[in-house]
Amino acid sequence: MNTPGVLALSVALACMSSNGSTQDLTSTRRSISYHTVEIDGLNIFYREAGAADAPTVFLLHGFPSSSRMWEPLLPLLADKYHLIAPDYPGFGNSSAPSPSSFEYTFDNLARVMGQLGTRLGITNYVLFMQDYGGPVGFRMAVAHPERVRGIIIQNAVAHEQGLSRLWEARRKYWADPVHELENLKANFTSFAATRQRHIGSSPHPDRYDPDTWTDEYAFLTRPGQADIQTTLFLDYRTNVASYPRWQKWLREVQPPTLVVWGKYDLSFTVAGATAYAGDVPQAEIHFLEAGHFALDEATDQIASLVRNFLERL
Repeated sequence: MNTPGVLALSVALACMSSNGSTQDLTSTRRSISYHTVEIDGLNIFYREAGAADAPTVFLLHGFPSSSRMWEPLLPLLADKYHLIAPDYPGFGNSSAPSPSSFEYTFDNLARVMGQLGTRLGITNYVLFMQDYGGPVGFRMAVAHPERVRGIIIQNAVAHEQGLSRLWEARRKYWADPVHELENLKANFTSFAATRQRHIGSSPHPDRYDPDTWTDEYAFLTRPGQADIQTTLFLDYRTNVASYPRWQKWLREVQPPTLVVWGKYDLSFTVAGATAYAGDVPQAEIHFLEAGHFALDEATDQIASLVRNFLERL
């Protein structure tokens, strides 16, 4: 038996098979890129995917995340849509000046995000808002309603009934920030709270990647972050005060609205999702087997719902 000959033939066939398979593969991440632009002396980082002339989706992240939270979704939408996912000042890879040199308010974050859209020449978009992305995005929408083609809401609250009992401790911080700071940290920025924010009450904790909360906690413990995040969260009370204004905008404009809601969220209740139907009766609302960061567990389902919604616009 000619063993070397058989071996050579086997290697050749394997190479042919491998080459054929490789030629059939196309990376779904091929259009994703990473950029930084200067706005008002700050370096603002953003992720971009898809063709620049396609309809734009502006993806606004939550706390304590960054544009990184959108990474699982970007490849699933980039074939038909232009995706812009920025990091706010103080988050992710954007500049994080101290509160003494930058005013950490949601008004200011929304202003910077609006300037980013202007700098990139984006004149209309769909807003995709998660958690902190809600206060930022609703401010952008109220300031420039002509730019908003529709909104997608994922566990972002605009109604009091969406706030769970966890907010009782957080409201105490707003009323007495000096004496309630340590209680806030335990409730909001500790490692346990960072982990629980992802898992929530999910019956499938094994489906959650521990790197997500480990990385987020590492971010929260960077030098200077405690001051940044507690300063910004003190301003969160202005969001609750703004709910009636945002609800008025929803009722008057009736934007096409998709709500995708992780029902195992311990911070934001399912009542926060159904409340949107009171303002926009035609809103499409879906409850997902997922937590606060629903992309952790329901990436494919969210991608399908979002694609169907965008195609109807």
